[in-house]
Amino acid sequence: MKLLVDSGSTKADWIAIDTNGKVLFTTQSLGLNPEVLTKEEIIARLDDKFDISHNKDKAAHLFFYGAGCGTDRMKNFLTDVFKDYFKNASVNVYEDTYAAVFATTPKNQEAIVCILGTGSNCSYFDGHILHQKVQSLGYIAMDDCSGNRFGRHLLRGYYFNKMPANLATEFEKEFDVEPDAVKENLYKKPNPNAYLATYAKFLIKHKNTEFCQKYIREELVAFVENYIMQFENCKEVPVHFVGSIAFYLKEELEAVLNEYGIKIGNVLRRPIDGLIEFHVANS
Repeated sequence: MKLLVDSGSTKADWIAIDTNGKVLFTTQSLGLNPEVLTKEEIIARLDDKFDISHNKDKAAHLFFYGAGCGTDRMKNFLTDVFKDYFKNASVNVYEDTYAAVFATTPKNQEAIVCILGTGSNCSYFDGHILHQKVQSLGYIAMDDCSGNRFGRHLLRGYYFNKMPANLATEFEKEFDVEPDAVKENLYKKPNPNAYLATYAKFLIKHKNTEFCQKYIREELVAFVENYIMQFENCKEVPVHFVGSIAFYLKEELEAVLNEYGIKIGNVLRRPIDGLIEFHVANS
């Protein structure tokens, strides 16, 4: 049995396949970002899912593509956790961009591949190897145009009384925006980045309002200039995107890219399904 996992900070999609690519089960756990979780928290999230805990000794291979796995230290930490848990499995941990690459980019082709979900990143794939120009410093310092960044904008807009009254009323109905509740989630509970990203659905729902359009354009421009344009060939190769922010803001994304003469490529909400074909072909 092979376990294929595509994990963001908010959630992780799991697919178990046999050697022929037949799907044995699918499930979803909470996200497994090693930058924000301890070993004990990761194991608790694995144990919480029956399909995972019940089959942990049956797994022969685990291919994990995850947010927060961009450094060797985080990869090694998570590999050790998984080897302890899936005792009979060979474990391969990749940063989440590789899942996006394998799902969006034809074999051996060049592309720039971006993730816009709970967090964000951008890499150049030369057909064989990923290259990054920007080392992530995590959600506080970076993550332009991500779900957590939009959540931060919305909370600040609400609390600084910049949000239009009709939107503020709806915002209060949809979320618990009492100061104690917000601070509890931001400063005491795990995954504050994922908490902030829960607000992004409100921005997407109201993306045609002037208030939300301002933040959308501001963040898209920042992402293009700070991330994509790090690569000198960004106007010569397709730029692919994966993640719910890119998927639901595709129209706005394409408009901004056009302003910079950059060609949009494939845009997928989640890459997990494309990973099956890749792993069967490369088994």
